[in-house]
Amino acid sequence: MVHDRQPRASQGVYGITVAADLVGTGVQNLRAYETRGLLTPARTAGGTRRYSADDLDRLRRIGDLLDAGLNLAGIAMVLPLQDENARLRKQGDEFSGEEA
Repeated sequence: MVHDRQPRASQGVYGITVAADLVGTGVQNLRAYETRGLLTPARTAGGTRRYSADDLDRLRRIGDLLDAGLNLAGIAMVLPLQDENARLRKQGDEFSGEEA
C-alpha cells in the first residue's frame, strides 16, 4: 500500500545538488552559507546534507538579500531580525484572533 504522505516542512529530504538547482544557485554557495552559519541542513548518519522545504525558503531569502546588495555578513544580521519579526507578527495575529 502506498501512502500519499508529504514530508514536514522542516524534514530534510533534498540533497545538496537538488537543493541548489531548486533555488537557482551553485552547490559551493550552499556550502559557503552553511560555513557562515546562515543555515544548518540536516545530516544523514553518513554526513550527507539534507535540505528541507524550510531550508529552501531560507535559501531563497538569502538570494533575495544578495540581489538587494547585502553581503553575507549583512545577511547574517538581517535573517534573525526577519525571523523575529515573523514570529512577533504571528504572535500578534494569534492574540488578535483570541480577542475577536
